[in-house]
Amino acid sequence: MDRYYSKSIQRYQYKKISLISGPRQSGKTTLSKLLCKKNDYLNYDREEDRQQLLEKSWNRSADQIIFDEIHKMTNWKSWLKGVYDTEKIPPALTVTGSARLDTHRKVGDSMAGRYFHYRLHPLDIVELSKLQKNVNINQSTQKLLEYGGFPEPFLEGNDAFYARWKKTHLDIILRQDLIDLESVKNIKSIEILIQLLKRRVGSPISYTSLSEDLNVSDKTVKKWLEILENLYVIFKVTPFHKNIARAHKKKPKYYFFDTAQVESSEGARLENLVACSLYKHIQFQEDCLGKEQQLCYLAKNGGGEIDFALIEKNQITHAIEVKYSDDSLSKSFQRFKKELPKTKFIQLVLKLKKEKTFPSGEEIRQIAPWLCQNLLYI
Repeated sequence: MDRYYSKSIQRYQYKKISLISGPRQSGKTTLSKLLCKKNDYLNYDREEDRQQLLEKSWNRSADQIIFDEIHKMTNWKSWLKGVYDTEKIPPALTVTGSARLDTHRKVGDSMAGRYFHYRLHPLDIVELSKLQKNVNINQSTQKLLEYGGFPEPFLEGNDAFYARWKKTHLDIILRQDLIDLESVKNIKSIEILIQLLKRRVGSPISYTSLSEDLNVSDKTVKKWLEILENLYVIFKVTPFHKNIARAHKKKPKYYFFDTAQVESSEGARLENLVACSLYKHIQFQEDCLGKEQQLCYLAKNGGGEIDFALIEKNQITHAIEVKYSDDSLSKSFQRFKKELPKTKFIQLVLKLKKEKTFPSGEEIRQIAPWLCQNLLYI
């Protein structure tokens, strides 16, 4: 099936290198192979393909050459830059990987002007509503809560299968991808860190508290969290502050790309599901439309918090609170309403009998229909 990035990639794949990154098993290889009819696929993890990559002996009569996991190659950015500068396009050059491929912005040779980057996420209710005409969005939302949005376990829809899948999925990330990219020896402690995060989704994270639980330094905890972000296990949401430097000093929240991993409560898992859709939306807007947006949360000194805020041009366009079944308007809205007169205040509820709007502009909406109508493609 076509994924939400398919048309955007096809539009520019004969002009720029396509970098497709995202969580392991989110569908990157499947997506890339569906972009063209005639492909030559080379995976750096396979020994025979590694030799071809070193020799640069792929099939140049193909419509597209797919380089998978080449971020594990030493100096891969310089190697890819050399291929592009020497041979140009066509064939289309598509690079996929289960770790962040945009680290060249920070180190190494510049690839500026040579690529477009696409960050593929697992399935969510917005994408499912576009892929299937007659999808029951409420049933699919419940299924996403139970099995997450990774295509294989979601389509299987089976408890035993998901339990086995998530264990092997994490094992591959920590014992293959992590070791390939980072010199980390204490994998067991990182596994414990993941378990701690599963129980703290939706709550601001204290690095000091985590360091005490793990008996390591704050610096080590921050490093491990950054690694898990780079491997697309988790993503970070910081509190909004007009001074970006100050925002990054405050306590962040962490969410999982696999919503079904969350163990703290039904409400936290639901909040994680909404976080995934919002984060997917803003990255699509940036990758395909060039819009710079942010996903933050709102917090006030002395109390008062709103789960999410969508930011554009340093202005809060939407303040979003997520509730499992509470249809009474969040009291937190009033704490921010006066200073944010142009912001839309939306309360999203899973178990909601009737939607509501208020004279002062606040709205209480069902989660799935609102997400499908307002995200990703607007």
